Amino acid sequence: MTSVLGTAGEKRILVAALERQRQEVLWRLEGLDEERLHRPVAGSGASLLGLVKHLASLEYVWLGRAFGRPSDEVPAEVIADDPQAEWRVHPWETAEGVLSYYERARAASDAVVAELKLTDRGTGPDGEAVSLRWVLVHLVGLTAARAGRADLAREQLDGRTGERPGA
Repeated sequence: MTSVLGTAGEKRILVAALERQRQEVLWRLEGLDEERLHRPVAGSGASLLGLVKHLASLEYVWLGRAFGRPSDEVPAEVIADDPQAEWRVHPWETAEGVLSYYERARAASDAVVAELKLTDRGTGPDGEAVSLRWVLVHLVGLTAARAGRADLAREQLDGRTGERPGA
């Protein structure tokens, strides 16, 4: 963490923490071809691209739907039929398409965060009231957990481990 961030306001610190975890996930995908990005790396059949698709859907749920904004999450009825749907990348889904979906989700999330205060309230997926502060902390944790999974997946694929250079 830079000294500037160390003394920044709470919202800026939370946004920076989320962005760092997003970048950690994306770094795990660098240099992999389409086949490796689609390759299942978990017993559930999840792949690195599936993990990114899942993260995009999470951002749409927590910062889109929760605060009454447009959401392009994997629909609940699809997940009801297939609990792994938001993790599953179909053969016709390309890395470019999934990464674009994540980019759109991140941009939509960033726009919501920019316009709201940390104390503004939304409604979580289970109908509970949530503040933007709580959602940002929650998303940092969820994304960090997925970054850890991505690190293990990448190690399975080609042995690459560790933090991105300069982290």
